[in-house]
Order: sequence, then structure tokens, then C-alpha cells
Amino acid sequence: MTRWPLSSETPGQIFPEKTALEKQISGNFRVPQKGEAGSFWESRGDRFHCGVDLYAPENTEVLSIEDGVVVETGMMTSPEILPYWNLTYYVIIEHSQGMFCKYGELAGFTVRKGDSTKSGQLIGYVGTVLNSEKIDESCPLYIQKLKNKNPSMLHFELWKNHPITTHINYLGGNWFAEEKPENLRNPTRYLESLYVETL
Repeated sequence: MTRWPLSSETPGQIFPEKTALEKQISGNFRVPQKGEAGSFWESRGDRFHCGVDLYAPENTEVLSIEDGVVVETGMMTSPEILPYWNLTYYVIIEHSQGMFCKYGELAGFTVRKGDSTKSGQLIGYVGTVLNSEKIDESCPLYIQKLKNKNPSMLHFELWKNHPITTHINYLGGNWFAEEKPENLRNPTRYLESLYVETL
């Protein structure tokens, strides 16, 4: 059994007039397509995006897609690394067939390394990476364009056999080289299949 990685409930809000399907379509159930902001391997000028961004309200519950084992947790972004970043975290879960899902840019997480997880289990909460007050002309152009539009999101990566978290070319979910890491996979179709199953 598999599960969409975001809860369909919006934190602090109830929409009794909407059906569950309407909430899914209008809320946390859209995968950015090639060329769109937040899509896989989106060119950001000096870097490429290693995952997809699933936009959702801050503190939306993040759920384990499948049964698995937590292999790593850690800090993903921090103002100590880049001043326009907020503090966020990641959780990496090994799921079936040697696939590793990195659930990133979390406001916080509820699991520890070595924990077994079940499909649909709460593992963390959606965070917000950018601090608009710290974005100025010295920031990369694509970051400047996000000033005061600061979306919260789940950054989701899919890796085969060995996920990269520390590398000279990897920082904050981006890859600073033209050639993609050999073990990085495009999660778009996988996520879209989960969306269909959730319906």
C-alpha cells in the first residue's frame, strides 16, 4: 500500500463545503511539470533542482509514502549556511527495491534513524525555506523573484541505492553541475501514480 506524502487536511482550516476530491485537486496534490517552478531538474541559472516541490501550507502533515526504515535525518537548510534560508530538516526513508525517498524542507520531524515507518505514518511537517526579510540584490536571481512570495513546500527527492546528502555539488536540494547524479531519479511519475491511487 502506498500513500500521497501530504495530508489533505489544511492546518487550522476546515472547508466543510468542499468534497475530499475538491480539496485534493485544489490543495496539496499537484506535481509540478517540466519547466514549471519546483519541477524536477528545473534550471535555476547556476544550479539544477534535485527533486520536486509539493506546495502546501506550512505545518501540513508529511506522511511516509510506503512502509520503510528511516536511514537518516538531518538539517537541510540554515541561516548559518545562507542568510536568506530558514532552518529546515530532512528525513530519508528506504522503501522498496532499494529506493530512498528524501522528504525535505521540513519544519520539524517525528521519527529517528532506525525507526520503521508504515505507509501513511506522520513523519514531519511542511516548512518554509526562504526568509523574505533577508532576500536582497546579492541573492541569486531566482531567489530574488521569490521575495514576498515565499511558498511553503515539501521538497521530495527520489534516489536509487544511495542518496546524496553531502557532496561538493549538492546544497539545499540543488545540484551545482550540468550532469545529473547517476543515482538520482525523477520522482514525477511516481508521485503522480500515488495521486491516482489516493483518488
